Amino acid sequence: MRRPRPVQREHSDLEARIPDSLGPTYAMHWPFYQYKTARNRIQSPLHQVLKEQGACFGEVVGYERPNWFARDGARAEYQYSYKRQNWFDFYAEEHKAVRESVGIYDISSFGKFEVSGPDAEQALQWICAGDVRVEPGKLVYTQWLNERGGIEADVTVSRAGPDRFMITTAIGSFNKDWWHLKKHLQGEVQLRDISADYACLALQGPNARAVLEKLTDADVSAQGFAFGRGCYARVAGIEVWLQRLSYVGELGWEIFVPAADTSKVFADLQRAGAAFDIRNVGLHAVNSLRLEKGFRHWGHDIGSEDNLVQAGLSFAAKPDASDFIGRNAFVRQKAAGLPERRLVQFKLDDPEPLLYHNEPIVMDGRIVGYLTSGMYGHSVRAAIGMGYVVAPGLSADRVKEATFEIEIAKERFGARASLRAFYDPSGSRMNI
Repeated sequence: MRRPRPVQREHSDLEARIPDSLGPTYAMHWPFYQYKTARNRIQSPLHQVLKEQGACFGEVVGYERPNWFARDGARAEYQYSYKRQNWFDFYAEEHKAVRESVGIYDISSFGKFEVSGPDAEQALQWICAGDVRVEPGKLVYTQWLNERGGIEADVTVSRAGPDRFMITTAIGSFNKDWWHLKKHLQGEVQLRDISADYACLALQGPNARAVLEKLTDADVSAQGFAFGRGCYARVAGIEVWLQRLSYVGELGWEIFVPAADTSKVFADLQRAGAAFDIRNVGLHAVNSLRLEKGFRHWGHDIGSEDNLVQAGLSFAAKPDASDFIGRNAFVRQKAAGLPERRLVQFKLDDPEPLLYHNEPIVMDGRIVGYLTSGMYGHSVRAAIGMGYVVAPGLSADRVKEATFEIEIAKERFGARASLRAFYDPSGSRMNI
């Protein structure tokens, strides 16, 4: 019972959802299908505002999140298909706005945990594979491992003060990560769930700085606010936690706003961004943007049965900094050299087919794995995906030289494979 949210364990929720989950068992399983029952259990402070602005919501563990935004009088409803669905062009514009100008999206569904106390640093050093012994204002992207070196969580740790840290995690793994923390924290520490106390707005795109500097007292220049930093600042007159981070591969900030002030800050950001044609962005566009960058998603691309070396994330672990759960396993996996199972990114040669997940990966005529996630990459003009390839000698050269195909509905399509992102592999756009 550590996986579902408390709201999902309520009798009324289960009773409402049963016919909606069991009934369609033998019906068509559409991509992006949304249940109709047990909805609107948890909402963002911006829910009504975004609904009025055309949001079409999807539900994840009880939380309503905007997946895409209808425009020009269209209805914010899914019309299901295995080809391009009715929202394809809308989310394409959202994707392009982030790449070319600026977009804003609501990620208030983030799990937000505060760990504080005299032993907070030491306790998190034991749980995190990364090194959180950093100065206040620094962010650490890290994983939590199990004793086998499997990836139990994929989180960001923000050091807000000498004895205070904030951990952010995805809504899908919220409950599991909360229990992992409770189980492994040691010493004189306090753990608080502050998820409902703060909304979170992501302002992303090459014009994000131009929008933000109209509203904040913080120095958001490249020199004054480096990537991977955070601080308390005033935005639209409200004190927020402001951190420079991006899950979409562009210049951007995540703004943690007191829940009661969210609507004001959001409205002021939209007004400040009007000159740049700021767009509301849904989670479908965020998914395509992160896939172009090769950013992993826990529960799809990484999980407890995958290790950091296989997932291409060994750079995030710092075994020389301290001992941590799973350290010995990680050191052995790293010392073993080239793994025979690696997470590889793919881009179809044909711009028409779509990818979702679980499509077979074919290498030199033989099925060697399955996609863990897929979406259409509007900046690279083709469907993209990633998945684990199991084959000996999987060096970068071997991946480059092999012939890859992705099988879709029994038809094989040629694909380019890479261990690096198809969009901005150097990461320079996040650091401008």
